[in-house]
Amino acid sequence: MHHLHDSGYKRLFSNLTIFRQLVESFVEEEWVARLDFDRAERIDKSFVAEHYKESESDLIYRIPLRDSDQAVIVYLLIEFQSTVDRFMALRVLYYVVSFYMDYRLGHPSAKKLPAVFPIVLYNGDAIWTAPVNVSSLIEPEPDLGQYALRYEYFKVAENEYSREALLAMRNIVATLFLAEAHYDIHLLYEPIIQLFEEQSDRQAVQAFFNWFRQLTIHGYRPAVDYQAVAQEVRTIEEVKHMLMTAIERDREALLAQGRSEGLEQGLEQGLEQGLEQGLEQGFQVARRQIAHKMVRKGMHIGLIAELLDMTEADVQQLLHDDAQN
Repeated sequence: MHHLHDSGYKRLFSNLTIFRQLVESFVEEEWVARLDFDRAERIDKSFVAEHYKESESDLIYRIPLRDSDQAVIVYLLIEFQSTVDRFMALRVLYYVVSFYMDYRLGHPSAKKLPAVFPIVLYNGDAIWTAPVNVSSLIEPEPDLGQYALRYEYFKVAENEYSREALLAMRNIVATLFLAEAHYDIHLLYEPIIQLFEEQSDRQAVQAFFNWFRQLTIHGYRPAVDYQAVAQEVRTIEEVKHMLMTAIERDREALLAQGRSEGLEQGLEQGLEQGLEQGLEQGFQVARRQIAHKMVRKGMHIGLIAELLDMTEADVQQLLHDDAQN
């Protein structure tokens, strides 16, 4: 399946602010604090194998160290296929070796190769089960000791982070992961408003909103062309309008689902108690189901009452009655 991620994710992490937030928020290594992102530069090359170009993308950054003449190469491999490749460690090793071979050709006088830190960013639904070290893919017998191949990549699997952890980070990447792994437009409302108001890099904010706009327009994980998105979000009112539009779509889906479930149950009851009575009971069942779903979504009681054509007292009583049963 082709998603917005194919071009959208690469464009997002091509923004240095967004890439920096990924590294600083999710890579817990001592040397990260020494990275001088003000002098970071992106290396405009790709080493993804031809037969994997449909399911992954790569970005390469060179980031100098603040207290050294050296730099770290961060190789970001974005994996957006829904299944987990057990041999990912082998693929990462191949890409890094390909980078080194290319580097050697471009720097014939170099005595040493630069340090490369590989990150695999995974945004699929399945749990990531692939080994992160290539040694786990090689038969252990005979024991080759110091001559055995060992190479490990750093994994960032979006679905392994809790809502609470992502909400606490308060940055673009955490909000992106929140939208991907725990999509709930009501949960996302406040973090997205905060992003627009607090993030100083407006290009990074714009990149995120262009991505999120497509999610709200086309649905979760849409098959659309990111290049078609060119609108600019300029004001907080536009942001709120975009979010309210998404909330309205969410409400419509809840209402449709509740009506369908209530009608089905009402028709079943109608066979025994009479069609009219059964349909009325089905309507009441639908309202209760919709009300509960809206509450779980964090919607205000007054808004629920307005949408269901009820008073706030009626909604409170309905929820209270159900809680007692």
